[in-house]
Amino acid sequence: MTSIDVHALTKHYGGRRAVDGLTFSVLPGRVTGFLGPNGAGKSTTLRLVLGLARPTSGTALVGGRPYRTLAEPLRRVGALLDPQAAHGSRTARGHLRVIAAGNRIPARRADEVLEEAGLGAVAGRRIATYSLGMRQRLGIATALLGDPDVLILDEPSNGLDPEGIVWVRETMCRLAREGRTVLVSSHLMNETATFADHLVVLGRGRLLADTPMKDFLDERSRPRARVRTPEPDRLRTALAAAGLGAATPSDDGRLTVDGAKAEDIGALAAREGIPVQELSDERVSLEQAYLELTATEADFTTTRQEA
Repeated sequence: MTSIDVHALTKHYGGRRAVDGLTFSVLPGRVTGFLGPNGAGKSTTLRLVLGLARPTSGTALVGGRPYRTLAEPLRRVGALLDPQAAHGSRTARGHLRVIAAGNRIPARRADEVLEEAGLGAVAGRRIATYSLGMRQRLGIATALLGDPDVLILDEPSNGLDPEGIVWVRETMCRLAREGRTVLVSSHLMNETATFADHLVVLGRGRLLADTPMKDFLDERSRPRARVRTPEPDRLRTALAAAGLGAATPSDDGRLTVDGAKAEDIGALAAREGIPVQELSDERVSLEQAYLELTATEADFTTTRQEA
């Protein structure tokens, strides 16, 4: 299978450095989330990987080679960058068959991916009549046309309804399980948290993180657990005596215990004979961890006002 390898990649536009010495790899067998604020350099990096722009210095390789040198590139790399790029006067089937013919892909593959994308019933309609979500599905179908080893998707959930979002998510995870390389750029943190195994995060063109999702969250979370018990006073006393942290009651009847893990609270409750009805660790969300990391790296920010 094929990896994406970026090494010391830099891109200048006039006096602006859009990408600044990036080095990271996107490996097969997992879905890599590609994150960063507006202006962080994500789109420029994807364009450099796909040979749509030339780097000022450094390299961006797919399977050890520049994209421009790949024979039959759609069989190697499928990409969604601009779902609006398809010519509106063509039908979806005609659009895909033209692309297939230019890449020696069997014409039947066009109908296969249209069915997979949920567009089989409208394959003969002109693209100009498609909604935003339908164009998004067509863009993803185009990326899948060559049954590629590498899939690069920029904001794949944009304009999709809930069913479409689930389809994209399941498709990305299936392709990763098959050993393919999947790179997904997104601003939707809650959605990214449902599918990404690994994260690459940019800020002002520089690499801020290249790490498994679990490690990214664990490094930015402090121990905290939530517990429900019919004997909260006994548990609070036992926690204090064991030095496991202060327990704060909440309106829903649970205790929030800062500085403690669920497994430690469970073991203590068992020793003391205190019944527990609910017990779980509380972790920082991907959105919270991302905002903490990129707080000083965004070019465009809003002023937040107190309610």
